[in-house]
Parts: sequence; structure tokens; C-alpha cells
Amino acid sequence: MVDDEMAEYKHSMSKPERVDKILSNLGYGTRSGVKKILKTGRVEVDGKCVTDGSQKVLPESGGIKIDGHPLVYREFVYLMLNKPKGYISATKDRHQKTVADLVPAEFRRFALFPVGRLDIDTEGLLLLTNDGDLAHCILSPKKNVKKKYYASLDKPINEDIVKAFKSGVAIGHGDTCKPAELSMVSDTEAEVIITEGKHHQIKRMFFAFGINVVYLKRTEMAGIKLDRNLGKGQIRELSPEETELITKLKT
Repeated sequence: MVDDEMAEYKHSMSKPERVDKILSNLGYGTRSGVKKILKTGRVEVDGKCVTDGSQKVLPESGGIKIDGHPLVYREFVYLMLNKPKGYISATKDRHQKTVADLVPAEFRRFALFPVGRLDIDTEGLLLLTNDGDLAHCILSPKKNVKKKYYASLDKPINEDIVKAFKSGVAIGHGDTCKPAELSMVSDTEAEVIITEGKHHQIKRMFFAFGINVVYLKRTEMAGIKLDRNLGKGQIRELSPEETELITKLKT
């Protein structure tokens, strides 16, 4: 290999990481919690019991076992949820059900959180991940990441409202939304594309014209479309193509 090719190859290779960091990234607990696991002798590296978390190993090497089971290293997890009504977009709440309650047991150790929020009565696409950098990129207004919604309304809309959305709607309390795309599906149905996420934004935009949103569903976010085969409350991992699409936002 020429020098630049070799440099690129080396850069793409995984670097050795501390065992305790790897276990923590996999959701086995905080560093102190992982330390307790190591002390019990439950962790092996290349067939040898390891009690010192500072030992380094290639995360993807396949040489780490816990309780005799090989670990498949994954730093980040990306899930698609078809959020139903009645759940809040949070990880914990004393009084209401959260979207974290819908996460299958196999993913719960990854400390996932929702990327942005959907109101308790809003349905549709919600991404969950443990990738904080990606979540920040998706939610940052500077990135202009598109989010598409379907809305059913209690009063008809017209072309004047469509034009108003394009100019940016004043929604009260000194807030004015960035220009949005409003497409009429019927007199009382619409699709809306926004690039920010103000509190109750879609509802407040329509209410500025005396219109109430009867039903709201997010259908697309950051180029990811809600899987039509995903029932309400169901979750699946993003496909490799979907994952590549959103992780490009970090570059």
C-alpha cells in the first residue's frame, strides 16, 4: 500500500478500549457498576478471567465473554418506534407511561432515549438511540432536518394558509416559526414539513388561524420514513441503509 492508503486503513481500524468502558457502552452499568461485575470473575478476555477494567482489547475482536457468553460490541443503537397515543416521549415518569416502556428487553441495557418529542396524543415515527451527538444534529435548527407530519383538522384550510406557512407563522409568546411546507390532502387534511421543534409547534401553527388539530402523526424524520408494516407500539432497528442516512448528519 502507498502511504496515504495505509494511513486511511489504520484510521479505519478499531482502537483497543478499556474493558470497563466497553462493558459500560454495552449497557452493563456505570463504570462503578461494571467494576463490581469484574470483581465477581464473570468477565473473560481471550479465555482468561479479567478483574482489572483497565485492560485494553479491540471491541470488535469477539474475545470478550460475560457469564460465558460472547459479547457482540455495539457502541450505538438506532431504533424506530411507531409511537401510539398515551405515551410520553421520556425515559422515566412517575405517573404516565413512557416510550421507554415499549423498548424490548434486549435493548433496555443501552440506556436509549427519544430523539426529540411527540406529544402524548401524537402518534407516529419516533427515533430512539444512545447516540447523543446524532440526536443533537437531528434536533439542531441549524441543520434544517426535515420532519413530516400528517394532520387532521376541525376546519378547512385554503391556499392563503399554505402561503402563510411558507412565510413563517407567529404562534404567540413572541415565537415565530421558520418557513414550513403545507400541502393540502383535502379541505381538512394536510401534510406539514418543518425543520424545527418548538413546543406543540404544529398545533400552534394551525391554531394561529383558528384551526384545531384533531389528529397528528409524524410520518418522516431526517429522511427516515415510518415503516408501514410497523404496528402501533412496535419497534425495530433501523436498517443499514437508514442508519447510514442519519449518521451522515454527524459529518
